[in-house]
Amino acid sequence: MAKKPGTNPKGEFAFFSVVYEDGSQRSNRRVPTELLGGLDGDEPARTFIMEQDREIAEKSGRPALEIERIERVGAKKK
Repeated sequence: MAKKPGTNPKGEFAFFSVVYEDGSQRSNRRVPTELLGGLDGDEPARTFIMEQDREIAEKSGRPALEIERIERVGAKKK
């Protein structure tokens, strides 16, 4: 069932595109914004996504893929 507009607070999650070593890509991986920022910047997102991947791999019986890079969705390129 669809949610009512405005029920998901803005800024609760940051979205990332993840590129794996085998060249595959997953877009719009959600990471809580409370983990991000500070001196580490977006690095905690990598740890959070790696933990999600490990849990998914355990449930599916497939090995977890190594992350090549992550990019915040909508962030400006440097």
